[in-house]
Amino acid sequence: MNKTIAFRRMETEDIDRIYEIETKSFTTPWSREAFYNELTKNRFALYTVIEVDDQVVGYCGAWFIVDEVHITNIALLPEYRGMKLGEALLVKVMDMVREMGAKTMTLEVRVSNNRAQSLYRKLGFKDGAIRKNYYTDDMEDALVMWVNL
Repeated sequence: MNKTIAFRRMETEDIDRIYEIETKSFTTPWSREAFYNELTKNRFALYTVIEVDDQVVGYCGAWFIVDEVHITNIALLPEYRGMKLGEALLVKVMDMVREMGAKTMTLEVRVSNNRAQSLYRKLGFKDGAIRKNYYTDDMEDALVMWVNL
């Protein structure tokens, strides 16, 4: 049985579902209010959701400033991980911002998150700097990664 996969811009009506994904994905999740502010007040914000059979199962947030894009967060519901949906979502966002004139993309990832780093490297990201004590829950370092689009 084939599943229908679709991408679209995140809307304020998606916030409860996005918050559910966020809390299942991160030890220090963003608040509903943070997502609302991103969608309604941040002119640099670009948020995309991935749907499987018309259900939102993941999202990617980004800030698009001049010709640079910074990925703020990307997450999938746990039961949809390992299906290449995160890769499909990030490729879609990369293609979209490239068409909008972006030249580079950056993100931070936990130094211990080898699975995510492997995906990012597969998509052309390179290792950059280390941000010491970046994550507030356990003071883990973040690896900054970047890619030319």
